[in-house]
Amino acid sequence: MSHADWIMQFPGLSRLSTELRQYLTDNSRVIDIPVDTVIFGPGKPPEQLLLLLSGTVRVQKTSETGREIVLYRVHAGESCVLTTACLMAYEDYSAEGIAETGLQAVAIPRDVFDRMVADSPEFRQFVFMAYSRRMTDLFAVVEEIAFRRLDIRLAQKLIELSSEQQIIQTTHQKLAGELGTAREVISRQLAEFQRRGWIEQARGVIHILDRDQIKALAKQ
Repeated sequence: MSHADWIMQFPGLSRLSTELRQYLTDNSRVIDIPVDTVIFGPGKPPEQLLLLLSGTVRVQKTSETGREIVLYRVHAGESCVLTTACLMAYEDYSAEGIAETGLQAVAIPRDVFDRMVADSPEFRQFVFMAYSRRMTDLFAVVEEIAFRRLDIRLAQKLIELSSEQQIIQTTHQKLAGELGTAREVISRQLAEFQRRGWIEQARGVIHILDRDQIKALAKQ
């Protein structure tokens, strides 16, 4: 992929001056990252900002007891807000980012990021707009975990994951991470859904039996 091709995937960057656009493209590189790669982790400093061209990154936090919670996902055309925050604050990561799929991304080294933030109002606007949008998403995650009923959130997640199919390949642990709760809580709630005849479970698989009832709960 040429520099001109990738930079047009990020509208905020297309407004850069010719000089700064050339500097950015000359000093960054397009990289490929295999699926399941741990891109960053707690206690490590960020070395570069990744702008995602394709694929998905899952950003998650793990507690001392091993409980996981998915904070957000980064998709094509986006950057990681945690990386941005750590780059600007000169702090280490406090969570980990994992490639859920194979990725292609633009890697902008730290010194290039620093110069672009200092010299380009357009680049600063690009960075801070992405930061603002993601912070809104994070507050929504906190609100859901703190205030919304788990059975409703689980029903919504099952509808989302099934994509109109009858079979979902997932585990109780993965669902717990997605919804910010313990695996045992998910297991109890899925057992209740099964008791009602809405689903049937096998190892690593959930069969949707009554999509209408699950959708009705999800809409509450």
